[in-house]
Amino acid sequence: MAVPESAAQRAETLRVELSRHSHAYYVLDAPTVPDAEYDRLFEELQALEHDYPELRTADSPTQRVGGAPLPELVAVAHAVPMLSINTETDKSAQGALSFDARVRRGLGLDESDPAVRYSAELKFDGLAINLRYEHGVLVRAATRGDGQTGEEVTHTVRTIGQIPLRLHGDAPAVLEVRGEIYMRRDDFERLNATQRERGEKTFVNPRNTAAGAVRQLDPAVSARRPLSFFAYGLGETQAWTEPATQSGLLDALADFGFPVCSHRCVSDGPEGLIAFHARIEAMRDALPYDIDGVVYKVDDRSLQRELGFVSREPRWAVAHKYPAQEQMTRLLGIEIQVGRTGALTPVARLAPVFVGGVTVTNATLHNEDEIRRKDVRIGDQVIVRRAGDVIPEVVGPVVAYRDGSEHEFEMPTECPVCGSHAVRGEDEAVARCSGGLFCAAQRTQAIIHFASRKALDIEGLGDKLIEQLVEQGLVKTPADLFSLSADTLAGLARMAQKSAANVVAAIDASRETTLQRFIYALGIRNVGESTARDLARHFGGLDALLAADAAALEAVPDVGPIVAKCIVEFIAEPHNREVIAQLRAAGIHWLEHAPALTTNGPLAGKTLVITGTLPSLSRDEARALIEAAGGKVAGSVSKKTDYLVAGEAAGSKLTKAESLGVTVLDEAALHALLGGGETNLLTESST
Repeated sequence: MAVPESAAQRAETLRVELSRHSHAYYVLDAPTVPDAEYDRLFEELQALEHDYPELRTADSPTQRVGGAPLPELVAVAHAVPMLSINTETDKSAQGALSFDARVRRGLGLDESDPAVRYSAELKFDGLAINLRYEHGVLVRAATRGDGQTGEEVTHTVRTIGQIPLRLHGDAPAVLEVRGEIYMRRDDFERLNATQRERGEKTFVNPRNTAAGAVRQLDPAVSARRPLSFFAYGLGETQAWTEPATQSGLLDALADFGFPVCSHRCVSDGPEGLIAFHARIEAMRDALPYDIDGVVYKVDDRSLQRELGFVSREPRWAVAHKYPAQEQMTRLLGIEIQVGRTGALTPVARLAPVFVGGVTVTNATLHNEDEIRRKDVRIGDQVIVRRAGDVIPEVVGPVVAYRDGSEHEFEMPTECPVCGSHAVRGEDEAVARCSGGLFCAAQRTQAIIHFASRKALDIEGLGDKLIEQLVEQGLVKTPADLFSLSADTLAGLARMAQKSAANVVAAIDASRETTLQRFIYALGIRNVGESTARDLARHFGGLDALLAADAAALEAVPDVGPIVAKCIVEFIAEPHNREVIAQLRAAGIHWLEHAPALTTNGPLAGKTLVITGTLPSLSRDEARALIEAAGGKVAGSVSKKTDYLVAGEAAGSKLTKAESLGVTVLDEAALHALLGGGETNLLTESST
């Protein structure tokens, strides 16, 4: 049958493209496409060559394993070729059943014959390696390369602590052990954290980082990268009786001192393989390292030899992959999502792609700096990663596919929800909407905070009720609370007339408050109870606070440039000032001139910290007593702390106070200090 011209052209295109991707993956350690995209192209070429054998050429990627070795490293010819294994494309249980059927056909078995025994292992996402031991001593380590010839990397492999330099027990004359060098996820995260601290480039994923470390020319660089190893197979052996089974081989390798993965099983027939595949998939995201599937092997090694090989792959083994956790798709646009606290998060809008078992159309880009660091542009082909229930993220662009139509993203200067100014602190990665009292995205959170116990303390106005009020459009800003009627509230779920009347009464009572509570209730970023109290005491009234600039704010005790900037930005937003005016119009009032801090009490000028559970005083009661005596209560212990008031289960604050030489009081000692009597200091033994 003649080969259609379109098929010939497509096969040539696929050969060129796959060769380019293989070179980037195996030689440069800089993949240009995700594994799933490479597999898709590879399977397409395989199908064409199956339908039209005339298209199969000696240089086809289907006829070889990987790429050529780097010229800087010494070439090593493998005594026993390091071939890859076939991938089972059916991700369901049928994959194990299909493999079993092929094996039984290859062995000439029928239904009356017993089940074939299989060994099942994990398919690690790392770098395949061949370790040659002569008389028990490691003499050479080589990468797989193109399967026939690899690269010698003994100098870097010696830096990996999990790989023995000398075998345990009686070693054969020659033993070549094959396995996978990989990097644990926690080690990868720590490595990237160190890179960021040094201001250096971070790494994309553990697999590429491990491969790059092994193929370094300088072993000192490799030694700084935490690599791990699992053994799973053999190359050449001399003067050694090899184990009869794959499972026995793994046990023998463990006896020689090699790390062997504990997640493995032996199964008579395919049913145990199906169960193993499902069990590992359920725990995949909890594993400390990356895998992309499991491997099934005929356990009896004499049957392995009987089955032999086809082309580049053994008939006695198969890789049963899971849905890819990385895929490639097009970045159609970047939109801004506003969170409950006002954080502006860039979200990638993607051409639909099936990844991690679901169809993904959106993925997080984290923040503006991350977009710049990854050089992600609208219109790019990007790699998307999704593992388990983790929110999908854009790993990075596929630069090789750029055609010049892509353009950079510009972070908006206004909130896309309410139009308020977007602000970003000098040392912060996240931009935020400044319209906290007005913005619809922050509405629920802002009103929950406004009504909370330490703010206006509106009894009965809980989170669930507030969520209903917001969802039904009855409350858009905190000021709308004061126009609610009992009849309106009684019409909501789980609200009776009496409870509705109680809530309305509590809202009405909250109109009379303190300036400190009102300032705290506004929800200004970085303004907690203590800062709200200091602001109320310093300015004495709301109008003075609203008129303050940064310099005036920094004159307040413990208000630094960052807090002052947050207050200025909040006050400068017209939407916030409008809501504040509405709240005052609703009748909220307070003592216009807040009482100043007592300057002649027994604790005047002193800073105290409270920790643990006191016998008879709550934290708020103790705070009130201290402040009435002229003292200030801080949240953390420092060199400026004069006293630590410690109750039961004092914890780390007590430890820090003792290390700094801060005087520690119990409740009785606090009362004595407040009364002007002799203080009873806690000793270390009494705590």
